[in-house]
Amino acid sequence: MKNPLFYAKILLFGEYGIIENSKGLTIPFSDYNGVLKFDASENSTESNQHLKRFAQHLDQHFAAEFDTKKFLEDVAQGMHFDSNIPQGYGVGSSGALVAAIYDKYAVDKIDIDQQLSKENIAKLKKLFGQMESFFHGTSSGIDPLICYMKIPLLIQSKDDISTVGMPAAKEGKGAIFLINSGTPGETAPMVQIFFDKLKNDGFRKTLKEEFIKYNNACIDDFVKGEYKTLFYNLKKLSSWALEHLQPMIPTKVMELWKTGIETNSYYLKLCGSGGGGYVLGFTEDYEKALPYLKNFNTEIVYRF
Repeated sequence: MKNPLFYAKILLFGEYGIIENSKGLTIPFSDYNGVLKFDASENSTESNQHLKRFAQHLDQHFAAEFDTKKFLEDVAQGMHFDSNIPQGYGVGSSGALVAAIYDKYAVDKIDIDQQLSKENIAKLKKLFGQMESFFHGTSSGIDPLICYMKIPLLIQSKDDISTVGMPAAKEGKGAIFLINSGTPGETAPMVQIFFDKLKNDGFRKTLKEEFIKYNNACIDDFVKGEYKTLFYNLKKLSSWALEHLQPMIPTKVMELWKTGIETNSYYLKLCGSGGGGYVLGFTEDYEKALPYLKNFNTEIVYRF
């Protein structure tokens, strides 16, 4: 039987804020995906070695939850994760892998098509977080969750995650797009910077009173399709990140970030933990924004 594809994810809103119980909105991104395979390919040996270490980790810590004997046997037969999801770019490369392993080897697998409930979503998130911590040191479990479920998720709080309807994409002038900063980022050092910042009372106060306010407003506006107020709040969100999360903004896009705010042609925000990888852009008129973006590779995620 052919193994299923698992898509990348994009956290449209909520990076860092979800650590402090802000809302989050995440969507699957099928342009990037991965699948477990046995046929040899260019990167299969390296991937197989990664899987071997992960299989051994699960065997030591999660033997009751997974058929780790079968997992280890398959790895010994050369199984690898064939993926075009770029690593360190904030789009869920390890999340897709975790979802694929759960789907294939979980002993008491929750079938999301048949058993969709808040309780099961919470169970999956907890286990996925424990699994993905192998790669990042710490994980909320949200990335593997969206990769496994393959539908948009609204994060109301750490313990309240549900599916959400999205406005239908249409071929309008507006767009959400990815910008490639040119270098991968590392999650753990960026998250550590954020935790260090949280020790500062002033930062914690502005995070709660400003960032979370703008972030949550953006989610409400986007889900309702209220784009005028969305872009008002996006400008606030982008400006706040420029002031308070500058270490996370890739150096190569710093001037581009400022230009967007100054010209109101587009607004940028972090995609994942930052430090490199992708940043996310929003514009009411993609064609008008393109001259500013000409030195970067961009990929459209959503049109409106």
